[in-house]
Amino acid sequence: MSLYELKPKFQNLLRPLTRSLAQRGITANQVTLCAAAGSIAVGALASLGFVARGLFLLIPLWLFVRMALNAIDGMLAREHGQKSVPGAYLNELGDIVSDLALVLPFLAASGFAAADIWLFALAAVVVECAGLIGPLVGGSRRYDGPFGKSDRAVALGAFALWVGLSMPVGAVAIWVWRLLIVLSLVTVVRRAQAGIAEAGG
Repeated sequence: MSLYELKPKFQNLLRPLTRSLAQRGITANQVTLCAAAGSIAVGALASLGFVARGLFLLIPLWLFVRMALNAIDGMLAREHGQKSVPGAYLNELGDIVSDLALVLPFLAASGFAAADIWLFALAAVVVECAGLIGPLVGGSRRYDGPFGKSDRAVALGAFALWVGLSMPVGAVAIWVWRLLIVLSLVTVVRRAQAGIAEAGG
């Protein structure tokens, strides 16, 4: 099970706010750009964590906001007639840029292996690409778990709390990163298999 499956309940909570934003003329693309810009800004600040580890605490706070913005832009597009081809590109590319912006600051945290951070970032991109290939082969966009975007956000938030609260980073942290990389690879395989099966391949 992936946290993505809880998304409908989260969307229901945000629907009144989304309706209000639509009435005020706020567009899905504007919300998408705001989410990406915010992620880059928060990531840039967190990358200064080598001088002030507390800056990493911005990441879990922002991840919750980003999750809400992602849900809102989707509802604006689907439920308020704002779907567009540029919007589809912005949405998918914005998510990938945001992920990278929030993963790479951990390179500034002592105690983690830089190779693990880079591999995790690469795996995150491949996971999303595996989901995007579905429509290219006649299927749907795949969101299969066990380690999709929402799960990745929870993991990053937990790591950021760990670092931001100056908790000791030992060997266990390195192995947690590697476990998450493995889960990402499992997710790639599951999305590929599900997409192939759906397309009748």
